[in-house]
Amino acid sequence: MVESLSTINNKLNMTYRIAVADFSHETLTFCPEPTDLKAWEEGTIKYGPETLNTEGEGQTYISGFKDAFENEEDFELVGILDAGWPKTTGYGSWVSTEAFDVITGRITSRLGELRQVDGVYLSLHGAMAVTNVPRPEAEIVRRVRKVVGDVPIMVTFDLHANEDIEMAHAADAVFVLKTYPHLDSHIIGRKAGECMIKTLRGEFKPTMAYRKPKVVSASVFQASEFPPMKHVYDRCREWEKKGVFCASVAPGFAYADVPDLGASVFVVTNDDHELAEECAQDIHDLIWSLREELTRKLPGAKDGVAQVLDMIKKGTKPITIAYHDERLGDGTHVLRELLDQSAENWCDTCLADPTALYEMNEKNKVGDTVEYTMGAWLHEISGKPVKVKGKIEYLGPLEWIETGPMGRGAERIIDLVAMLDLGKNRHLVVTERLYAPMSADPLKVMGLDMDSLDIVVLKSRVHHKAWWDTWSTVDFPVDPPGLGPANLGLLEYTHLAWDLYPIGEKYRK
Repeated sequence: MVESLSTINNKLNMTYRIAVADFSHETLTFCPEPTDLKAWEEGTIKYGPETLNTEGEGQTYISGFKDAFENEEDFELVGILDAGWPKTTGYGSWVSTEAFDVITGRITSRLGELRQVDGVYLSLHGAMAVTNVPRPEAEIVRRVRKVVGDVPIMVTFDLHANEDIEMAHAADAVFVLKTYPHLDSHIIGRKAGECMIKTLRGEFKPTMAYRKPKVVSASVFQASEFPPMKHVYDRCREWEKKGVFCASVAPGFAYADVPDLGASVFVVTNDDHELAEECAQDIHDLIWSLREELTRKLPGAKDGVAQVLDMIKKGTKPITIAYHDERLGDGTHVLRELLDQSAENWCDTCLADPTALYEMNEKNKVGDTVEYTMGAWLHEISGKPVKVKGKIEYLGPLEWIETGPMGRGAERIIDLVAMLDLGKNRHLVVTERLYAPMSADPLKVMGLDMDSLDIVVLKSRVHHKAWWDTWSTVDFPVDPPGLGPANLGLLEYTHLAWDLYPIGEKYRK
């Protein structure tokens, strides 16, 4: 009889060595700026032991994975690489083949240098899109597998993952966030860690079932605490009470033109294939039954701002305007309407225009009155540049400790930012790249009086709701022209499955 690795290790008093790596990207393939190797190198790649250093980052997948091993003396975590996030102005488009091969190669080469690897944890996103690599996350797992052989590989994904059967075949177990806004990264990382520990000790045999419901939806409709997705995650938790180790649903990321686009279901049990299959099919059927609720029409910038101003006039305030489809940072549609409709008492928290910002920083100081024509420089869909005149009320780097639910405790730094007072309690934040504050913390650091505002504009879909719903009486999403629209029929896909609801060829009128 062949003894298990766990039994052998226990007899020899050996330590299990678990390799940890992160290579994540949410790729918006319709954006103009490609994500090349230079963008990654200018980001925050960490190597070796620094991969495991999560101090100042708040709660993350890796911090959760580490937490599972805190009191486990017979396990050693080995940091391999954390690719961080590439430096692009807005959402990055296609990841270059070179960048993918080089970074994945750095992971596999470092794994190959280890004398012992008993398991691998991969913190991935699930919505990466790579030129000439149709299913990049599955490919990462396959390349890792070639190096480490038949050891457990646990994978965690963001809720917006686009995955299919290839991932189910590549990994031993897959775990996906259940919250949007994403508040359970630490929890899901810990879940993967617990599975790794039990698997290596011979107490658990990961058995996975997978389904692809053939439904895709805009991110703005995927909030986990509101129907229809609340029904889905409630169902996942019901199955976990029945013995499923982890029931995961990724509704997908609609803005990547990839063949595995759309929702996916991954169910992990302890050696119970029948239970896994039953659970996966039930959740699949539920998602399909909710498909029509996963889309609706939203107002554009002009009508949306008009409706917001009418609500304020009737006493409903403050209000957050979620400029949800803005994925570049330079969009001016909502700002223009606020100005044209003579709105007062507002703050637009992001207009990305690095040229104007650098010039302001070089030539001006706080207190100066400046006049600039800004925005709408990256893509024609962003609108037209807007002429603004105001007094500089903040200019320089910005640092704070995040107190909101999204990244609570994380040390945040923005290299350069400006805030202009346009008069009549109107404020415009000028940034280098797309940015959405996840709480009022950075605005307060810049000296903004939040109690004086009726409107805050955020270039965000759902994440902001974790804190901003505690400040505002209404969260009001608008749908101006943008590269992340609610109406997915406006985008030109070339790699869709023909029966993907509601935009596959089967459903197009």
